[in-house]
Amino acid sequence: MKEYAYIIPLCPLLASCCTGLVSFFFTKATLGFRRLCALLNILALAIPMFVSIVLFQEQIVSRPIKQYLWVWILKNNLCIEIGFFVDLFSVVMALLVITISILVMIYTDSYMCHDQGYVRFYAYLSLFTASMSGSLFSPSLIQFYLFWELMGMCSYLLVGFWFTRSNAANACQKAFVINRIGDLGLLLGILGIYWITGTFEIYELCERFAELKGIGFVNVIAANIMVFLFILGPVAKSAQFPLHVWLPDAMEGPTPISALIHAATMVAAGIFLMARVFNLILMLPSSMLIISWIGGITAFLGATLAFAQTDLKKSLAYSTMSQLGYMVSALGIGAYQSALFHLITHAFSKALLFLGAGSAIHLVEKVVGYSPKKSQNMFLMGGLRKHMPITGTTFLTGTLSICGIPPLACFWSKDEIITASWFYSPILGSVTSSTAALTAFYMCRIYLLTFEGDFRAIKLKSFRFDKSFYLADSSSINLWGEGELKSAVKGRISTMLTRCDFLGVETLFYPYLKQKGKTSQVFYDYRLKESDLAMTLPLILLSIPVIFIGFFGIDIPQETINSSVSFKWLRTESFLWSFNPYLVSFLETVKNSFGSLTISFIAMFSSFYIYKIYFYGKAHILHDNKEVIVVNKLITKFIQFIESWSLNRGYIDHCYNIFFVRKLSSLSNKILSFDRYIVDSLANAIGASNILGGESIRYVGSGRIYHYLALSMFGTISLLMLWIYYN
Repeated sequence: MKEYAYIIPLCPLLASCCTGLVSFFFTKATLGFRRLCALLNILALAIPMFVSIVLFQEQIVSRPIKQYLWVWILKNNLCIEIGFFVDLFSVVMALLVITISILVMIYTDSYMCHDQGYVRFYAYLSLFTASMSGSLFSPSLIQFYLFWELMGMCSYLLVGFWFTRSNAANACQKAFVINRIGDLGLLLGILGIYWITGTFEIYELCERFAELKGIGFVNVIAANIMVFLFILGPVAKSAQFPLHVWLPDAMEGPTPISALIHAATMVAAGIFLMARVFNLILMLPSSMLIISWIGGITAFLGATLAFAQTDLKKSLAYSTMSQLGYMVSALGIGAYQSALFHLITHAFSKALLFLGAGSAIHLVEKVVGYSPKKSQNMFLMGGLRKHMPITGTTFLTGTLSICGIPPLACFWSKDEIITASWFYSPILGSVTSSTAALTAFYMCRIYLLTFEGDFRAIKLKSFRFDKSFYLADSSSINLWGEGELKSAVKGRISTMLTRCDFLGVETLFYPYLKQKGKTSQVFYDYRLKESDLAMTLPLILLSIPVIFIGFFGIDIPQETINSSVSFKWLRTESFLWSFNPYLVSFLETVKNSFGSLTISFIAMFSSFYIYKIYFYGKAHILHDNKEVIVVNKLITKFIQFIESWSLNRGYIDHCYNIFFVRKLSSLSNKILSFDRYIVDSLANAIGASNILGGESIRYVGSGRIYHYLALSMFGTISLLMLWIYYN
């Protein structure tokens, strides 16, 4: 069955081509059969799913490694081959990609049903699935690079799917430019590795590099430079610092794309590529050190940037960036299996979260309209679990998984990475542990603001607060949920709160505006209900691996298995304990993870206290005690700094704008002026002189022979006189 692995990328490629051609040549007919086009693309993934399952069964039994190659380019000493490479890692990744792609396509049928680009969206989805699947089975770096660029093109098309929106158009251009920077480094790195090893085949170049390094033929400095250029591609594709700035903007695309490309598959392609050449990178300690710290910085930075975001999808995007940083850091410290395990568990968990977010956004759009700034604002949500129990429950499952709560998927892989980080470096271990705490805090924040409390999408009368936000009538609006506002709160509190514009009102930090009198009116007469089956079924199916897939990573000692078999029928009271060795290993793992679990639970409780009890309960913010007021001022300044850091994206985009974008724009304007006023003027002058000369000569040609003879004689005499004069 291994020789049929090419079917996996071929089927979605054919479906994409057929859908694209039909929609291009038969536009009106396609609108009538759009659901059939969607069904074609979904069924086109059924065959790859079957092939992937069969290949997975074969790999589980014997784990064979097969490579099938055909000569593509043969010239002099250059031989480039194409084909496919089958091993356990590529098959597992293919199973992951196909599974999530099918669920996303089913989800898309309901999410995009009213969009004019419904068929075009499915064509793009299938094309991306084909490109991602093709890269998984690529045996050479050249073939991988071709599929890599095809993935980049699909990302550009899908992020800018709603290209009539200026934000979407700018976002896809930003993603394209930043990924081209990384891809340039990747291309140079591929050529450099070929210069060192003399081959493009991934399986062969690692062995050849080891042989050349063993005999001292490799220049270590040059090799590290080549590897550094090589990893620029994964750094950009997997949104690692400092090329991470495109990922939050990519959330301008439809939510199914965020779930498929920017959470589960394409951003994981960089991790996959680094894992493919891991044996080569492992022989260069300097490169490993750089990779580990790039991942550690990215993980911590992503967690801090997600801390106070108001946009639901961007919060999840920064979470994705942070978790990808975990994987890169794990590869840098040599925890290869932990990184790949976290890649799989995170893919299912984050796909579930993004699809759940899309379901919530889809509901909020019915209330606030089709405006991303409003429909994706968590401060205009709340209480959705009451109306969407399936979405709320599955979203909570994904949230707890990302927080690292056992026995959910990400607990096993994240805990392994944190443990390996502490063994590698106490500083890196501190970074990963603190990142885990921040992750637990902001993920609970996302869930509580979105699904708990009361629905906050309300309409108010037309009035605005001044910049210092003084409350004139404390009886009309209650920001804290219960009781009357104290006079101490009537002062300037805007420094602690975050501005959120909605319907002409400047709402603030935790805008729980409760119905009070005639000032506000909550519109609950909208049909707030659960999404349909096409959107909830993928959520339920994704919850299954999120709950159970972590158990595949349990390392069961052989003595535990033997003891469980020996005493299984001897003691009835310990039957369950001895019958399932997984339970023994699970309890042992939880015991060893007590430290990280304690940190996560403290962070989750803090988030719950702040967002659920403190601001929605009866607690008061200020007291008459002066010491308490001073402490509150310090806390206020700290909160203000965190919010400013998060909402301004760590000021990294501002630095890029000052040091790169403005200078490049200035240089481009100067070049444009030179082209417009010098080059164009010169070309226009030459053209004008030709026109004037032609017009002047045109009047000389009268058509009379004696005129031509007179001119000829005049010219001949003039030339003769000049010749006589100079001689």
